[in-house]
Amino acid sequence: MKEFDYLGAKDVYLDAACQSLRPRPVIDAISQYYTEHNSCGERVKYKWGIETDEKVEATREKVLKFLKLSGRKYTVSFTLNTTYGINLILSQLNPKHFDKVITSEIEHNSPFLSTIAFSKRTGLSRKVIKRNEDGSIEIENYDFNRAVVVVNCASNFDGRKLLNIKELTKAVHKAGGIIIIDAAQAMSHSSDILKGVEVDAICFSAHKMYAPSLGVIVWRDDLIEKMDVGFIGGGMVDDVKKESYLLSAESKEHRYTRFESGLQAWGEIVGFGAALDWLNSLLKKDWKNLENNTKELYEFLKNSDKVHMVNHEANPTMSFYVEGVDSHMLGNALSRDNIMARTGYFCAHYYLDHVMGFPPLIRFSLGLHNRPEDIEIVKNELAKIVK
Repeated sequence: MKEFDYLGAKDVYLDAACQSLRPRPVIDAISQYYTEHNSCGERVKYKWGIETDEKVEATREKVLKFLKLSGRKYTVSFTLNTTYGINLILSQLNPKHFDKVITSEIEHNSPFLSTIAFSKRTGLSRKVIKRNEDGSIEIENYDFNRAVVVVNCASNFDGRKLLNIKELTKAVHKAGGIIIIDAAQAMSHSSDILKGVEVDAICFSAHKMYAPSLGVIVWRDDLIEKMDVGFIGGGMVDDVKKESYLLSAESKEHRYTRFESGLQAWGEIVGFGAALDWLNSLLKKDWKNLENNTKELYEFLKNSDKVHMVNHEANPTMSFYVEGVDSHMLGNALSRDNIMARTGYFCAHYYLDHVMGFPPLIRFSLGLHNRPEDIEIVKNELAKIVK
């Protein structure tokens, strides 16, 4: 794609699950912020600040439109990353509203560790439930009564999806619980699974969807009824007295400040808005190219001798190990040929290491920037190295 014209002919980037590359329109939007209206948002009345405010507010609206959620029910707040967002919510939940916290076995450390911390802080029991090979959850097997459920809707090592997310959300709400979704791996290539689903909070990272480094929380307004203020600072209040303060979040217009303490990453938010515009402008052929590249690489790996796949089906994110070959050494060897891939357990230690007993893995995660010739380079180099 022309938007990634800065890539060298032999540069093969296969780590989009960590952070995607940024297309030219996003890079240009960030540059424009720093050169044309570099200013604090929500604090100033001069021209540059007004332009920043308008673009930041437009980005909030674009996020809700992208997810097909109503601004009457939901608010968008910006943070550092997915991990920060999940912790920010859990650290302020009032335990009197809940009896337990539930997560699943295939989670990234973001939900996995934060639910451990939440359980220790509150004294509530914690349960780790199983996920099917397709990513779904056997809802009837579990008790969601007054539960805090924190799960992903797409895995970061094989892309498996929470296919019954709508049914799970209904079951959790019917049982008086809340559901927080880690959408870090879904927003770029699998966002359809989330659209219109009214969970209590969606946490994701813009830097995994062709945008600058940024975290996002999309949350139901009634969630704050179950929370206490525990993380507070400038930008969150309308007035401060010696021993008290007035939260800006009391009004719907400024409710987003509930999770936005201090100065925000205005340039990154503006760049994220440009990334959403770019994603919405893509043609069917662009997505077809990603699909074709994914199938080509998956079939090659699946049919290669001594290659053991974690995936059960083709997905832009695929993990594997080669029998008799150390994955870290393999990653280094590929790197010498300008092929950039992740090795290890990808912050999913519990499931990949302790449940499945896999050795360290190698992960190929494709993006919209990948070219058909990238796949041929990988196939040729991997075949030579393994041989």
